[in-house]
Amino acid sequence: RDPFGGAAWVVQPFPGAAMDLFGDLRRMNKRQLYYQVLNFAMIVSSALMIWKGLIVITGSESPIVVVLSGSMEPAFHRGDLLFLTNFHDDPIRAGEIVVFKVEGRDIPIVHRVIKIHEKENGNIKFLTKGDNNEVDDRGLYKEGQNWLEKKDVVGRARGFLPYVGMVTIIMNDYPKFKYALLAVMGAYVLLKRES
Repeated sequence: RDPFGGAAWVVQPFPGAAMDLFGDLRRMNKRQLYYQVLNFAMIVSSALMIWKGLIVITGSESPIVVVLSGSMEPAFHRGDLLFLTNFHDDPIRAGEIVVFKVEGRDIPIVHRVIKIHEKENGNIKFLTKGDNNEVDDRGLYKEGQNWLEKKDVVGRARGFLPYVGMVTIIMNDYPKFKYALLAVMGAYVLLKRES
């Protein structure tokens, strides 16, 4: 009871909410539980099929990427979501914004092509630089590499949505938040009942 004579309020901490979640699971019969698990698997497989379809349509191994740094400001800001294509018959030109991977780095880099070196046999090599950087990217390439080649390109920016990718950045910076969000989403899908 509280000091003013009224009824005391009891606030359940998170573990109580988790117990309710397990209680919901126990109340489901096996058929409902299987249905919910299949529903969850269908959502995951649908997302994977959409992703693979985008890969085929765009020609890029990663058709959507998030800008992780401010090196391309003011063109793109941290958290912008980029849409990429990578058609091999379309030549790379100076001024284009490309996403490339270099040996020894896991994360692709989004920078602008500033110089093209075209050989007589049609092979093209190019140099990149971030719009907000003072120097070109030769310091980012693997040791002894002065130019990028077409094989290094993941895709070319064709459009973007500003700041939509901040959720991805937050989940990468705070892994516990990512796992908590995934657990809540998974629990919601498993426990949501059809009315």
